[in-house]
Amino acid sequence: MSTIKNTDAQKPVYAILIAISVAHLLNDLLQAVIPAIYPKLEAKYHLTFAQVGMITLCYQLAASIFQPVVGAYTDKNPKPYSQIFGMLFTMAGITLLAYAPNYELILVSVVLVGIGSSIFHPESSRVAFMASNGRRSFAQSVFQIGGNTGTALAPLLIAWIVLPNGQLYILWFLGFAILAQIVLGYIAKWYNDKLKIASRSTKKVIQVPDLSAFKVNSAITILLVLIFSKYFYVASITSYFQFYTMDKFGLNEVQAQVYLFYFLISVAVGTLLGGIFGDRFGRKYVIWFSVLGAAPFTLALPYVDLQLTGILIVIIGLIISSAFPSILVYAQELLPKKLGMVSGLFYGFAFGMGGVGSAVLGLWADATSIQYIYHICSFLPLIGVIAYFLPNMQKVKYKDVE
Repeated sequence: MSTIKNTDAQKPVYAILIAISVAHLLNDLLQAVIPAIYPKLEAKYHLTFAQVGMITLCYQLAASIFQPVVGAYTDKNPKPYSQIFGMLFTMAGITLLAYAPNYELILVSVVLVGIGSSIFHPESSRVAFMASNGRRSFAQSVFQIGGNTGTALAPLLIAWIVLPNGQLYILWFLGFAILAQIVLGYIAKWYNDKLKIASRSTKKVIQVPDLSAFKVNSAITILLVLIFSKYFYVASITSYFQFYTMDKFGLNEVQAQVYLFYFLISVAVGTLLGGIFGDRFGRKYVIWFSVLGAAPFTLALPYVDLQLTGILIVIIGLIISSAFPSILVYAQELLPKKLGMVSGLFYGFAFGMGGVGSAVLGLWADATSIQYIYHICSFLPLIGVIAYFLPNMQKVKYKDVE
């Protein structure tokens, strides 16, 4: 597939952007069932924090390892209907999770959901790129806000449907998977038609940044370090924030889910704002502000009362989430001939860091306390200072290649 520099005057294909965002919402809603159900699983199966972290690690590794492989393969062999196939794995995982009678089968179920995620994201990110018509950060943020909204809705739906009734009621979420298949079918048809048109047209020139391989690789490395900082911290929230608020402030399971929702919905809003600002002011500055700018608030979080915890967690979510669309598009601009591989690498690395973070923090919480890990993780956003060394892509010259 060909790409051009951000000079296309056409408007984005809004119908496809909305559709892929809705599909992302439904996909990530089903994924987010896993951490949202942790309090119920912890109580029912008497799990340690380390075991809770292992559930996340198994899911995230399955979601991360295959993504660069899927992306690299679909760069050369686009598969418009692959997302539909991936959703079948997710449906199988959700069904098994509802019936799982023991810890071992819970692990198997989340691996199936992770495989579904690894198939979904690379091609879906490519669809968002194709539909952007030049507004890349905006398109990526619209795509991403769908996933973040789905993640935010999961704790509320779990609190409403599953927590009062039991694990078997997870089966209700299969309705969302069926709806996702319908939306993905519509997207696949558009994608397939685009491929047919591209196959009949003359081959376009791809514009790549005129940077040395060392500078490109250094920039990719810096971006991955920033992903580590961001997602290691986010893992501390998505996997353990319910337990933190229950332990520190005496909240019950449903109340704790609401505070998690505050963070997750602010992540959704921050993602959209980050995409808009990335196109307008430059992706490097949004990346720098997003990761480093959250530091004052993460450092204050462990020391405040419940009311301020709710306020700070919203501010942290807004700021720290604004980076990902800019990070991903920045990476795509560095390697425009490998869109699927880049998307798979960064989504996969993000998921992998989330899984490793959950496992490490779970072991740490068992050895110390759930509150202690928030004192340690509060320093992670300070790593964002290394964004200073990224080249400013708005000033980089481009060259044409076949």
